[in-house]
Amino acid sequence: MMRELWSQMGSLMATVVFMYTIFERFFPSSFRDRLQAYAQKVTNHFNPYIQITFPEFSGERLKKSEAYNAIQTYLSANSSQRAKRLKAEVVKDSQTPLVLSMDDNEEITDEFQGVKVWWSANKVSSNPQRYNPFSYYGSSDEKRFYKLTFHRSHRDIITMSYIKHVLEEGKEIELTNRQLKLYTNNPSSGWYGYKQSKWSHIVFEHPASFETLAMDQKRKEDILKDLAKFKKGKEYYSKIGKAWKRGYLLYGPPGTGKSTMIAAIAKFMNYDVYDLELTAVKDNTELRKLLIETPSKSITVIEDIDCSLDLTGQRKKKKEEVENEEPKDPMRKNEEESSKSSKVTLSGLLNFIDGIWSACGGERIIIFTTNYVEKLDPALIRRGRMDKHIEMSYCCFDAFKVLAKNYLDIESHLLFDRIGRLLKETEMSPADVAENLMPKSEDEDVETCLENLIKALEKNREENAKKKAEEEAQKKLEEEKAKEESTQNKEINKEKTRENGVKENGFR
Repeated sequence: MMRELWSQMGSLMATVVFMYTIFERFFPSSFRDRLQAYAQKVTNHFNPYIQITFPEFSGERLKKSEAYNAIQTYLSANSSQRAKRLKAEVVKDSQTPLVLSMDDNEEITDEFQGVKVWWSANKVSSNPQRYNPFSYYGSSDEKRFYKLTFHRSHRDIITMSYIKHVLEEGKEIELTNRQLKLYTNNPSSGWYGYKQSKWSHIVFEHPASFETLAMDQKRKEDILKDLAKFKKGKEYYSKIGKAWKRGYLLYGPPGTGKSTMIAAIAKFMNYDVYDLELTAVKDNTELRKLLIETPSKSITVIEDIDCSLDLTGQRKKKKEEVENEEPKDPMRKNEEESSKSSKVTLSGLLNFIDGIWSACGGERIIIFTTNYVEKLDPALIRRGRMDKHIEMSYCCFDAFKVLAKNYLDIESHLLFDRIGRLLKETEMSPADVAENLMPKSEDEDVETCLENLIKALEKNREENAKKKAEEEAQKKLEEEKAKEESTQNKEINKEKTRENGVKENGFR
């Protein structure tokens, strides 16, 4: 009896599969779509449940959905006790080092104000013909989404209260367990495939803070006030009609703490850092896509922007050079264009900073760093793009006291006055001062380290004085040489004038 039943079920299933294959292959897509629409209407008429989907990406996959992230966090916190299949992720230095979340195609139940709902994690391929179930990597056409199912009698509670509750609680959990991350942009060849990511990240564990930043105290307080004002400025920026973003230009000699300043800003604001490598960006379109992928509460950094790409040369090319330039062979010109690693232009970068696409998202900070601010195009660093210019200068006495506290754990010493006078007489970067203050062995005590710094400052002062004397001597030599050449030219001119006078008299 059972054998006959299984045999009939097998035949029925084979028939259904055969009919479905015929239907998919030989019936036109317009007819199939219409038939499926009618079938869905009939099903909905008898089905008392409503479904809401929350896709991973919004805006034609241009931007990751904040609602999806909030739901993922909420379900991760509530699914470990209910789901049968879970995904595990180890998070370093977190209050919850092992984070469990729903596996794909898993379903859990949740309850809100006595109403029962069902959540499921799903993924589909938009191109099933390319799908390979035996592949280790997922399809590049995969679309992930969460599906919420509930009875239609509870529509108002779910749509007006429950979804809002889930999003708010998910964001609160994310803030509680939040770890700062440092991102870097992937080459565009890695944007598709199983990673499907334009940015890669690691946990940002830089220990710098404004308390340990070697800088003049007044300037440090000014920066902190500016950052605090920006963080609370959502309504103000909306009122004045500007995108909620701010640009900072950090400039100064090497070793003056520009990278440390970025880390301190990130920790103070609790923002992730997106380190943008321009040479890995092919063109302006890719640059725009990377901008869209940076979320709110983030810092986009371009370090040493004067060295990243030849952006200034595009505007400073002289008209005479363009006119005198020989026409190139079209094939050779195309080869040269394709050989360039990046075709990002100054115009594209300017639009990235404050163009219309820069308003996609809010609460963003953009930071440029450079050792040579005079090399940058004025259009790149004008107010409105780089709103605040911060000079990272050589070590002053206030900065030295911070470094002494950091490295030697002292706030005063008899040698401080002497070091203060030397810092006024010579220039030394905070990085060099810190290196001299750092004990190199167990035998070196506080006084030894301070004396090492004094010796380094005195040596630096002597070298600077010697260099200055050489420069002055060279300048004086050049002035004397120029004066001598001017005198010789005058004598030559007088001789020529005399010869011309003799010739004229002879002619007459």
